[in-house]
Amino acid sequence: MPSIPLKNAMTPGARLPGIWLSLCSPTVTEIAAGSGADWLLVDMEHAPADLSQIADHLRAARGASGDSGAEVIVRPPSSDQVMTKRLLDIGVRNLMFPMIQDAEAARQAVSWTRYAPEGVRGISATIRANDYARQGDYLSRYAGELCLILQVETPEALANIAEIAAVPGVDAIFVGPGDLAAAMGYPGQTMAEPVQQAIAEALAAIHAGGKAAGILGYGEAAARRYFEMGFDFTAIAGDAWMLARELDGLVARLAR
Repeated sequence: MPSIPLKNAMTPGARLPGIWLSLCSPTVTEIAAGSGADWLLVDMEHAPADLSQIADHLRAARGASGDSGAEVIVRPPSSDQVMTKRLLDIGVRNLMFPMIQDAEAARQAVSWTRYAPEGVRGISATIRANDYARQGDYLSRYAGELCLILQVETPEALANIAEIAAVPGVDAIFVGPGDLAAAMGYPGQTMAEPVQQAIAEALAAIHAGGKAAGILGYGEAAARRYFEMGFDFTAIAGDAWMLARELDGLVARLAR
């Protein structure tokens, strides 16, 4: 994995483009890692990615980008203690927890990533994360290398951003525009004016809390819009979205 933790780069004022991966293919991860993107997200919530595949995605990303390239964020199927433990044990050090509604949920998520006495993560002495027990200082270093990103996706969650951001161990907050729009009564209309106003207010609250702010905005126009608004890390494209879009466009342009 890259030698510089992602959390060091995910700070207010950064401009970090990323790619959302849902095709469950380490080959696609390898290709994306070589693109120059700062981060990749392997999705397990809305994609059929299996836990046993995740280590292959980590290897593929490192093989393509080495110690200075894209880091992999994993979004688990749900915000869950057991899945968090298993992802950390195989070497994931950047996690995006979906649908965090309040500070208590944020505190729970952080606790799942820390060993006692700071948290409730169970210890296994021989895991991929500590190079199969070869990394003797893992227990003293692991927490400093973790990057925990919490998703806010409803008006309730947006109202609680200040309290969520204040939870120790939270590194960044990511606005989910699709679910937010639906929760506000605008399904599929992320660019509706009330939704965009809520997103702008969320961005201000995240930065006021001293955290990096992220969002999903596929395509150049949306990505530029969010970077210019002040978002620090933006998912600029998804693998499935890009493949479908480019194939459809190419066929349409060349079809008789």
